Amino acid sequence: MSETSTSTSRQFWPLQIGGWIAYAVYSYLLSIAYGKPPGYWTVVLAGALSGFVATSGLRYVLRALSHLPAVLFFVAALGPILVATSLMGLGHMMALTRWCGQECMHEGLLAYFASILWPIYVILAWTGLYYGIRSYRKLQETTQTALVATASAHQAQLKMLRYQLNPHFLFNTLNAISTLILDRDTGTANRMVTGLSAFLRHSLDADPMQRVTLKQELDALNLYLSIEKIRFTERLTIEYRIEPEAYSALLPGLLLQPLIENAIKYAVAKRVEGGKLEITAHRVGDMLEIVIADDGPGCPHFDVGLPPGNGVGLRNAQERMRVLYGERHSFVVRNRKPHGAEVVLKLPFETGGAPRE
Repeated sequence: MSETSTSTSRQFWPLQIGGWIAYAVYSYLLSIAYGKPPGYWTVVLAGALSGFVATSGLRYVLRALSHLPAVLFFVAALGPILVATSLMGLGHMMALTRWCGQECMHEGLLAYFASILWPIYVILAWTGLYYGIRSYRKLQETTQTALVATASAHQAQLKMLRYQLNPHFLFNTLNAISTLILDRDTGTANRMVTGLSAFLRHSLDADPMQRVTLKQELDALNLYLSIEKIRFTERLTIEYRIEPEAYSALLPGLLLQPLIENAIKYAVAKRVEGGKLEITAHRVGDMLEIVIADDGPGCPHFDVGLPPGNGVGLRNAQERMRVLYGERHSFVVRNRKPHGAEVVLKLPFETGGAPRE
């Protein structure tokens, strides 16, 4: 944050005023402890006011030098520091002379300079505090800028991944509708268009950066599955096993749809007898575990990771979880025994006001 900003100036002056008031009170109490009379407060006040004025001017010089490295900063600031020290020393000496007359005057040029430069330790301490606070604020600003840049990059990546789903799903569904129209099955095609409209309205209205509860995610998933059930009729069976507590857990919106779509594509669509999908969700400690399983033929590549090729659905879900949760998640794709495949998702169990990704 630049110190020329109004907010920074508002923060500087309370510290400046409060600091010199504290210095004056401490100096006065110390002088009383060393036997000075109560009237000595005028000398203390004059010194504090001189220091306040001197350092208020010194601030602008130090601000102009603040771009320099620490060593060069203090070398370049030495002259202005000596000037500020002299101003504070002169103010203190004039008040002291008025208070006690010629008795307080030091004889000799060296003694005179010593009486002027005695506040050097005060000005150096003020300079060190000023430089330290300013450096800390610069570090905060740099850190905040880096966090904002990282968050913006993550948000852009998450939005890209989220919007990537719609064209992928839309292409497959429109292909099915086209086939129904060519087969003159207009009634079924019309129901699919109606279901597609409802799903896309939900998908496009949803904020891509917003997390939803598992209940909301399953409701959206049912919009998609209503379309697929029209396509496959009795060939597609869905079984849910959802632990009641899991319904309120938060997860990225439309995370499960591409996983279900992938399972239907390989475990149901390619088999004459169709297939069965199982959707399981339950809490494991402080994690939410979701399993999407099918009874299809499985895939040999699952034994070593994701299969080669585009793999839009699986890779999209995996990347969204990686960006959002970092190391605090697990994404496993594996074959089942005796046949079938499953995707096991583990993510932090969080509930509440649907925070943004």
